[in-house]
Amino acid sequence: MNGRATPCSPREIASLFLFEKLSPEQLGHLCREGRVERFEPGPVYAEGDPATCFYVMIEGTVVLSRRVGGDDVEVSRTSQRGVYAGAMQAYLGDQVPQTYTNSMRVTEPTRFFVLPADSFAGIMREWFPMAAHLLEGLFFGSKNTQRAIGQRERLLALGSLSAGLTHELNNPAAAAVRATATLRERVGQMRHKLAHISQGQYSRETIAGLIEIQERTVERVAKATALSPLEASDREDELADWLDDHDIAEGWRLAPTFVQAGLDTDWLEQVAAAVTEDILPAAIGWLNYTVETELLMDEIADSTTRISHLVDAAKQYSQLDRAPYRVVDVHELLDSTLLMLSGKIGPRVRVVKDYDRSLPEVPAYPAELNQVWTNLVDNAVFAIGSTGGEGTLTVRTAREGDRLLVEFRDTGPGVPADIRGRIFDPFFTTKPVGEGTGLGLDISWRIVVNKHHGSLQVESAPGDTRFQVLLPLTSPEAGTVPEADVNAEPDTAEESV
Repeated sequence: MNGRATPCSPREIASLFLFEKLSPEQLGHLCREGRVERFEPGPVYAEGDPATCFYVMIEGTVVLSRRVGGDDVEVSRTSQRGVYAGAMQAYLGDQVPQTYTNSMRVTEPTRFFVLPADSFAGIMREWFPMAAHLLEGLFFGSKNTQRAIGQRERLLALGSLSAGLTHELNNPAAAAVRATATLRERVGQMRHKLAHISQGQYSRETIAGLIEIQERTVERVAKATALSPLEASDREDELADWLDDHDIAEGWRLAPTFVQAGLDTDWLEQVAAAVTEDILPAAIGWLNYTVETELLMDEIADSTTRISHLVDAAKQYSQLDRAPYRVVDVHELLDSTLLMLSGKIGPRVRVVKDYDRSLPEVPAYPAELNQVWTNLVDNAVFAIGSTGGEGTLTVRTAREGDRLLVEFRDTGPGVPADIRGRIFDPFFTTKPVGEGTGLGLDISWRIVVNKHHGSLQVESAPGDTRFQVLLPLTSPEAGTVPEADVNAEPDTAEESV
C-alpha cells in the first residue's frame, strides 16, 4: 500500500528520538534520501514481501502481526512517536534475506518517515561504520552462539536418551542371556534323560505315550494365561500336595513351574492315567524339562521382541530411515518419544495417554516434532520432580477446527505469571546452572511455528500446566514442502515497534 507523500521537515524528524543527535547536515541528507508519507487505515506492508523501506512513525497508531498457521497474530500495537520497523537489517546486505518478517498496518491516519532500504544501509555504513560492524558482529555472533548452544541442547538430549535406551535395552538383554544359559543347562539334562531312555528301560508304547503327553503339554504352555498372585499361590499348594501324594520328589520345586505353564491337578491326573505308576516320577520329570524349556524359550522370545521394539522405537524417534518431510501419525511419534524417555520419566511420574485415534495423519517433519515432544516432556518431568513428590503427565490429542492439538499437561507447581511471557525467549531457563540451556522451548517454538506453521502456547496454574501444540491438518500450500531455518535468528530486531 502506498501512502500520500508530504513535505519532509528536518526539524520534525529531529524530534524523533532515533534522529535527535544528528547534525543539521545529516537531517537534511535524510530528508533528501527519504520522504514523509501519510497512510490511511489499512496495511502498509506484508510479511514475506521484499523489505524495501525502513519506517519511523511520526504520529498515528501502528500494529505489527505475524502469520501463524492461517491466522495473522498481533504481536505489537503502539502510538508512541519514533517507533520503527521494516528493513532494519538492510545494512547486512545480501548476507541475510531482505524480506519483511512481519506485517504492518495502521488503524488511523498515520505519518511515517520512510527511508529506502538501500539509503538506510548506505547511511549506516557511512555515518556509523563502527556501529554497523558491531551490529553485524552482534547479529551473526548471536546467531552462531544460538546455533552452537542449540546443537549442545540436542547433544544433551541425545546423551540422555542414549542413557535411557541403554538402560531399557539392558534389562531384556540380560534376561535373554540368563534364559539362554539356563536353557543350555536344561537341554543338556534332556539329552541325559534321552540317553537313559535309549538304554531300553521303557517300551516303545511308553515312549510314544510320553512324547504324546509332551506335545500336549507344549500346547498347554502356549495357551497359559497369567493368574493373580493369590490364585497362583493356591494352585501351587494344590499341585505340591498332589505331587507329594504321588511320591514325586521335590514337588514344592516343580509346582511353581507347572503353575506358570498353566498346568493343574486335572492335567497331572491325565498324565498319571497315561503311564504306569512305576514310571510316573520319570514322566513328571520329563514334563518338567519340557515345561522349563518352553518357558525359557518364551522368555527369550519376549526379551528379543522387547529389544526389537526398542530399536524400532529408536528408529522411529530419530527418523533415520524416513523422509525428512512426510505425512505422519502423531501418535506413533508420541509413543516412540515416551518410550525413549521412559528411563528419564521414572516410576514417580504416571503417564496418561488420552489419544483421539480418529485424527488424520498430518504433513510434518517427524524427527523435529519428536524433538519438540522431548523438550516438553522433559520440562514436565522436571516440573513434577521439583515438588519432590509424585505426579501425572497427561499427553492428549484432539482436533480443533482445521488443526490438530497435542497437549502436554503436568501436575507440577506451574509457571509463575511474572515469567510466563519469557519462557519462549532464547536462553531463558528456570533450571539450575548446568541443567538447562534455555533453548528447549525456543527451539520448540521455531519448529512448531516457523517450520510447521502451527502454534505453541502455555496455560498454567499450580498443579495444572498445559503446553499446547497446534499443527495444521494440511500442508500450507498443497503439493509444497514448507521451508524454514529453525536456527534462524529471532525476528525481534525487526519488530522494534
